[in-house]
Amino acid sequence: MLRKLPLGWLTLVIQGGPKYIKRTHHARTMCSGPTPGVPYETSLQDEEAAEPKSVPSHVDAVIIGGGSLGCSTLYHLTKLGMTNVVLLEKDQLTAGTTWHTAGLVWNLRPSDTEIELLSSTRHLISEVLEAETGVNPGWINNGGLFIANNKERLDEYKRMATVAKVFGIESHVLTPEESKKLYPLMNIDDLYGTLYSPADGTIDPAGVCTALTRGATRAGAKVVTNCRVKDIKVAEDGMGVKRVQAVETSIGTINTPIVINCAGVWARTIGEKVGVNTPLCAKKHAYIVTERIEGVQNLPNIRDHDASVYLKLQGDALAIGGYEPDPIFWKPVPDFAFSLFELDWDVFAVHIEGAINRVPVIETTGIKSTVCGPESFTPDHKPLMGEAPEVRGYFLGCAFNSSGMMLGGGCGKELAHWVYHGRPELDMYGFDIRRFARFLTNNSGWIKERSHEAYTKNYAMVFPHDEPLASRGMIKDALHEELEAAGCIYQERQGFERPGWFSPNGPAPVLKYDYYGSYGIAKNANYEYEQRLMDDYTFDFPRHHDIIGNECLATRNNAAAFNMSYFGKFYLVGPDAQKAADWIFTNDMTKADGTTSYTCMLNQFGGVESDLTVSPIQPGAGGPLEPTFEGRGFYVAAGGGNSQHSLTHINTAIQDQKFDCRMLDHSTDLCMLSVQGPKSRDILQALTDTDLSNENFPFSTHQIITLAGHTLRALRLTFVGELGWELHIPNESAVPVYKAVMQEGAKHGIVNAGYRAIESLSMEKGYRHWHADLRSNDTPLEAGLAFTCKLKKATPFLGREAIEKQKADGIRKKIVCFTTDQPHGPILGLETIYRNGEIVGFIRRGAYCFDLQRNMGYGYIQRADGGKVTNAYVKEGEYQIDRMGELYPAMAHVKAPFDPENKRVKGDYSDVLADKVKEELHV
Repeated sequence: MLRKLPLGWLTLVIQGGPKYIKRTHHARTMCSGPTPGVPYETSLQDEEAAEPKSVPSHVDAVIIGGGSLGCSTLYHLTKLGMTNVVLLEKDQLTAGTTWHTAGLVWNLRPSDTEIELLSSTRHLISEVLEAETGVNPGWINNGGLFIANNKERLDEYKRMATVAKVFGIESHVLTPEESKKLYPLMNIDDLYGTLYSPADGTIDPAGVCTALTRGATRAGAKVVTNCRVKDIKVAEDGMGVKRVQAVETSIGTINTPIVINCAGVWARTIGEKVGVNTPLCAKKHAYIVTERIEGVQNLPNIRDHDASVYLKLQGDALAIGGYEPDPIFWKPVPDFAFSLFELDWDVFAVHIEGAINRVPVIETTGIKSTVCGPESFTPDHKPLMGEAPEVRGYFLGCAFNSSGMMLGGGCGKELAHWVYHGRPELDMYGFDIRRFARFLTNNSGWIKERSHEAYTKNYAMVFPHDEPLASRGMIKDALHEELEAAGCIYQERQGFERPGWFSPNGPAPVLKYDYYGSYGIAKNANYEYEQRLMDDYTFDFPRHHDIIGNECLATRNNAAAFNMSYFGKFYLVGPDAQKAADWIFTNDMTKADGTTSYTCMLNQFGGVESDLTVSPIQPGAGGPLEPTFEGRGFYVAAGGGNSQHSLTHINTAIQDQKFDCRMLDHSTDLCMLSVQGPKSRDILQALTDTDLSNENFPFSTHQIITLAGHTLRALRLTFVGELGWELHIPNESAVPVYKAVMQEGAKHGIVNAGYRAIESLSMEKGYRHWHADLRSNDTPLEAGLAFTCKLKKATPFLGREAIEKQKADGIRKKIVCFTTDQPHGPILGLETIYRNGEIVGFIRRGAYCFDLQRNMGYGYIQRADGGKVTNAYVKEGEYQIDRMGELYPAMAHVKAPFDPENKRVKGDYSDVLADKVKEELHV
């Protein structure tokens, strides 16, 4: 059954036909109406297709795949001086998906990293390639319009425009009338406003890839087309670590230590040759090209997100595409080059109504051609990049979710830096394959469900606290049902369910994924959890703002129980465990048994790859709580959201240094219940014979204790700035311990609390969140974490040289805490920071802090002249925060204003220092 199409379009629908059509450059299929075919005058299909005679016997790296990413990575490797590299393409360059891409280039995203990547691409194609190679990449700078049909959508655009100022990207918020003047063909009856980005445009995929490869081959790199990869040889080294050895092709073997998989939808097939999981799936993705439209020439491209459609200028016509709710999945076949599928109008028709609504003249315009080809999509709609955890020397640069052209220049540059230097220049964690837990990356159900949801919601608003509905409930800890019954609204991280906040209105369980009612699947009716999520669909304070506030204030005044069981829980053991700990962790790992240290792990450039806690331990009797091993070991607790990243970083360092030790993963065998607040000692002391006094159980120590009749490991730590303990409990003991804590805690006003409260409380205290206000391109000195580095000792550690040099030279950026009483909504991140009227940075992470009764945000500031950023420089400035285009005065703090002397974490509640600080803030 065809979806309803406008009357003038019904005669243009083609039914039947082959599953896909092999396209030649000028050929058209013999049928009435539009035919499959790309709207570009040239492609690389007609390039010389003779079988290559040979491949080099030894190279420094082999790139597989001649699309946007493969060509860009090759080019940028040569720019780093790595010229003994070869790109292999089984057909001709661009033959897979690149040749039929729409070629849009936007400049604005709700992510600072993606804005920088897009800027890098734009600079490359508009200012570098043609001047260097003589090849025109087809850059057309016609600008772009983002359409907003409601206030929330325009608020999202304002956030993008605000952070874009930091990177020098011009944009303008326009009224409907101003938008009409810029795009006279547009209907503005339902328009709330638009965001205009003058620097946007389009590119020609063949031109870009030709220019990139010409630049690379001139530098000495090689491109071999019509060459298939038959196998990739790996071998185990003396430590049992798999490493790339060679690539076997249809015309010979290439010895190499590095393979870079840029094979697009075929990347998963390549990965299977070496046992590397590649979590992507292929879908049919389409756009159509209209006949000529009078007056469309030189108009900007349009993104109408609420209609899930884009309209791209294509000469004197428009290309129309989008993201439908029921995309067609496709299993890649080997011989699919310069080929297209017949368009399924049942699927595509949903975009027509939105396109006609926005540009009504389309309804009476014919269709010149249809373009429906394969694209690769991932579970979070972000690319797959970086070194695979399964095989050393095997890198990914694939699955770009139909954004390979616009992200290709920037991502190719970062991937080349990753290969050559061991890490990228930008914070690329959001694209890093290590962001996914290993048990997820080979789970086909999870990949399919999550990639469908991410595809369907690609044009949905990016709200700060949205959660997925697909593939939920994969890992539920032992406390899950207890907390669900208590009204827990769960979040999902790395397949784990973790508490977000607690509703007084009762349970809201997560249901089986319904594909949003697509594919004939009935949509979940009266879905309470989905309704609770919708309460968070705002850039203002959510409806449950005060409920989260109550959790925070209960923590500050009485006590709260936080289920943090999704944390990574590892043991570093073996003969060289001490050597490994000394090298990997920045803090002093020679401290006595029973201590616990907060520490960082760095890369060779001094950037923080993770922050975690490490506790030296002795061998136990066996089991997840007290494993058996020889010598001294270390218990490592890492944030659950980046636990795979932390584990891989540790394993990589062990392998590189050839340490004789290993990591034991007991993340799912132990629960972690954190009891925090002024009354936490009273609650827990009533349940244990162990003396919990400061003298017997001081801060930053741990002990095996018996509590409520169960043996567990208690760590005197806090992530909220209060007196408290983390209880690391074997699964079978978790529920009775939790019940005992809550029963005793009821006498002291204890509440359940979730991660929404943790985000606020930790910010109020000044604790860092990795990958928010602490990233792999931030150093401990810049982040205010110099105390975690053992610089007063002579012990070498990874990244030490970079930190010592930076300390001697002075830091050029510094994290600063900002508070403001601006009344119109929360600080969420991406707000621009002004110092004395000059842009100096942006807010990385923001939250409302209920005890201080202030909005708070953390951001790194830099001087425009590149000079040193000192405490004096921070204190001398007057600051404003730009929130969605409105400026608000802000106060800068070099230390967090809540409990700056750390008395509360040590159990000292004897003075009113915090109240004095609050009074000063209110003045």
